[in-house]
Parts: sequence; structure tokens; C-alpha cells
Amino acid sequence: MILAWVLSLLLLMSSLIAYLERMTALALIEVNTMKTSHRSFVAAEKLVMECEQNISQITALAENNCFIQSLGKNIWLISSKQKPSIQVHVYLDEKSGIATRLNWRQSFE
Repeated sequence: MILAWVLSLLLLMSSLIAYLERMTALALIEVNTMKTSHRSFVAAEKLVMECEQNISQITALAENNCFIQSLGKNIWLISSKQKPSIQVHVYLDEKSGIATRLNWRQSFE
């Protein structure tokens, strides 16, 4: 009887250890995924910001990393080409050439 109790206790402990190993592996995967996503999001934001700052010189840009679309009345929609996609609405003052960000959002497909 005591032997069965000890074996069940050992089995319970081994299943607990296996469960903890799986949870640790999932936590590591979660942290790595979050780091990768954060890096991609920051890179996309930098590209959009660069396009936003140079929007008055659209034709002078050698390589455009964004989709730029006119919405009329000096309002532009700038979207990043890479994932995650970020969309920014910008108002461009024609006199000063200064772009003002109206809003932004992450675009999901």
C-alpha cells in the first residue's frame, strides 16, 4: 500500500515537472515573439516617419519605403510596405512644407 502511494507521488511529481518545462518553453517563445514584433513595429514606424518628414519632396525620394496616397485637401495617407503595416494621416501645409500627423493606426489584413 505504501509502495503504491510512493509511486503515485513520484508520478505526480514527474507530471508536474513536465508541465513546468512546457510552461517555461512557452514563456521563452512568448518573450522572443514579443521582442521580434517590437523590433518590426519600431522599424515600420521609422520608415513611415521618414516618409512623413520627406512628403513635400515625394518626387526627390530615390527609394520609397511607403505607399503614399493623396486624400485631397492637403491630406495624405502614408502606409508602410513592410509588416506590421502602419497607416498615418498627414496634413501638409503648402506654404511652410511642414507635415502634421493627424492620426495613425496599425493596419490589419
